[in-house]
Amino acid sequence: MHTEQLIDGVLKGNIRAIARLISIVENELPEAAQAMRSIFPHTGNAYTIGFTGPPGAGKSTLVDKVTLTLCRQGKKVGIVAVDPSSPFSGGALLGDRIRMRDISLEKDVFIRSLSTRGNMGGLSRAAGDIAKILDASGKDAVIIETVGVGQDEVDIFRTADTSVLVLMPGAGDDIQSIKAGIMEIADIFVVNKSDREGADGLIKSIQQLLDSNPNPGPWRPPIVRSIAVQGEGIDELLSAVQSHREFLVAGGFLAARRKERLRAEIIRLVERRISKLIQTQLRHNGRFDALMEKVIAREEDPYSCIDRIVGPLEKE
Repeated sequence: MHTEQLIDGVLKGNIRAIARLISIVENELPEAAQAMRSIFPHTGNAYTIGFTGPPGAGKSTLVDKVTLTLCRQGKKVGIVAVDPSSPFSGGALLGDRIRMRDISLEKDVFIRSLSTRGNMGGLSRAAGDIAKILDASGKDAVIIETVGVGQDEVDIFRTADTSVLVLMPGAGDDIQSIKAGIMEIADIFVVNKSDREGADGLIKSIQQLLDSNPNPGPWRPPIVRSIAVQGEGIDELLSAVQSHREFLVAGGFLAARRKERLRAEIIRLVERRISKLIQTQLRHNGRFDALMEKVIAREEDPYSCIDRIVGPLEKE
């Protein structure tokens, strides 16, 4: 199937075309860039919700129930589940359809698992582009669920319109994780498995942290109780997401957030392009090998070596 046919299929919501184009983007095949150029004008319609939090908090079950509720409301949903990488193949270890049994057969749901491939922030590099593909395919909502790798998960903020931090009582390090920086990206807190001992204490701790924030924003993140396996708290969570969306739109924050996201994305793309260009040049540049030999012999230092390599580029 040619790229033009794939694009046409994606815009019509064809499942096979969506899956094929996602594979092309994830594997960074030569036609990926042109495909994304064609896709981009058709994006910006879906609302993106990010779910993050420590492993075992029940994010997948929560996403499962949220998606099922959205489907019952007549919404089309795309899910990007970012999983740990296999140390052998680099592929995702957790299967999407194993983790989300309730929605795997829903016709208006598309699920894709991605591996982090060692990337910081818990997000595959391809996650943002895949979210755009799902957006262009006609999904009303795109949900990104991350692996839960701690404070580096701030990357989710750059990809989601609304970020949901899922915690559970009894994990021991939940509050420490929040102190480490995740609190700053959370638009909504969910205390899942709230029937467990310690739920009230966890909620109180979150409230105290919010109260002690020296630079509070105009939006105070609500705290939602849930028992995802029983479907409890799902309506309240979706209501909180809708309230946050209305807040963003009314204050002009949604447009500003998406503008900043595009700005950051362009910078990352430029950095990647320059990095690849320099690496290619260095691999075929005998002068670099000669510099390396001088560094090894302690006749040159690495910092001066960098000046010699990058200096000409800076002058341009």
